[in-house]
Amino acid sequence: MKKSIQLAVVSALLLGSASAQEKVTLTVAAFPSLDSAIKAIIPAWNKKHPNVTIKLQAQEFADHHNAMTTALATGQGLPDVMAIEIGFVSKFADGQGLEDLNKAPYNAGQYKKLFTPFTIAQATGADGRYIAMPTDIGPGTFFYRKDVLDKAGVNPVTMTTSWESFIAAGKRIKQKTGASLINTAASINNVIIRTNLKPGEGIYFDNKNNLLVGPDNARFVRAFTLSKQVRDAGLDAKIGEWSNEWYDAFKKGTVATQFSGAWLQGALQNWMAPDTKGLWRVQNLPEKGFASWGGSFYAIPTKAANKQWAFEFIKFMTLEQSSQITAFKDNGAFPALLSAQKDKAFSEPVPFLGGQQARVLWRNAAAKTQPIDVNKYDSVAEQILQTELTNVLEQGKDIKQALTDARAQIARRAR
Repeated sequence: MKKSIQLAVVSALLLGSASAQEKVTLTVAAFPSLDSAIKAIIPAWNKKHPNVTIKLQAQEFADHHNAMTTALATGQGLPDVMAIEIGFVSKFADGQGLEDLNKAPYNAGQYKKLFTPFTIAQATGADGRYIAMPTDIGPGTFFYRKDVLDKAGVNPVTMTTSWESFIAAGKRIKQKTGASLINTAASINNVIIRTNLKPGEGIYFDNKNNLLVGPDNARFVRAFTLSKQVRDAGLDAKIGEWSNEWYDAFKKGTVATQFSGAWLQGALQNWMAPDTKGLWRVQNLPEKGFASWGGSFYAIPTKAANKQWAFEFIKFMTLEQSSQITAFKDNGAFPALLSAQKDKAFSEPVPFLGGQQARVLWRNAAAKTQPIDVNKYDSVAEQILQTELTNVLEQGKDIKQALTDARAQIARRAR
């Protein structure tokens, strides 16, 4: 009890001294569209903390994470607050360059119950360190162009009953409209390997660090097989994500569907394809699948200059319901904060989605998404698996052999 009181006093003194500071510049490093959310919330922050100026350092997704990886390795060029996408959290958690928010003066364990449960597992390292606070999540979602499906006479509900019906609908869409079913066949793989995982399973490893990728795992075999069926039928546009061709396909309706996180709605609305307002709708993933598709976190580098203010900013972005709703309305960043998910904004129609009450669907999907164990080698496994899938799709490599090779490469890298 005495130790707890002492820690509380230390925490109060640290934050108290931060409050007494004059003219602090807090550096926050982020990536799109998280940077847009920060910009939208800055006025409210300035009103509450007029003496603390937010200096936003925004880079493209890959550039940001590469820069943060280098900064953590060298201890140079570190921000006070570091935004991290879910795909990099486990990698960064493995190092010792980020503060453990479980410990004083942060004591962030008290806030864990306030967030969507699966986010806590995502931000917790194998050694129990809690290295980042969640700000948004990505309930997996099936986006489709209503005008294209209507023209083809395809019902989006029956289309997602099974993967076989999804591919059959794609053939009809191609025949009737000329539009591709999806941007790339690899998207099918990305959905299947993420949905309906069993307790204790991650995407590529289980909670005992056993590698799951291989020719004997039905999940990966089916993911590769269905992806190849889409490619062989000529149903994908062979367009990579985050490319100008991808954005152009959204604008012109030459690709009928897209699997992504709920956040894609904000990106489509704000900058990818704003003129397509009213043409998009959403459904849950095929075969009643539920998956976490992206998500953003805030962390504090151990060598940050303004740790106390950094944590105040993180709490402002993650624990303030008004901040979470502002970000949600600005760019579709789905709140990780449970109380924010009960806001009246969730029952409001989404004009960009033709007035659909999509946020209710996303909230229900988030509630059904199970925690997924993360592993520090997830990003390595993903890269290797994608390379082998490309070999299958573009060079006709045998699926079982591709998965055998992927398993061997991942195991070697993990050692």
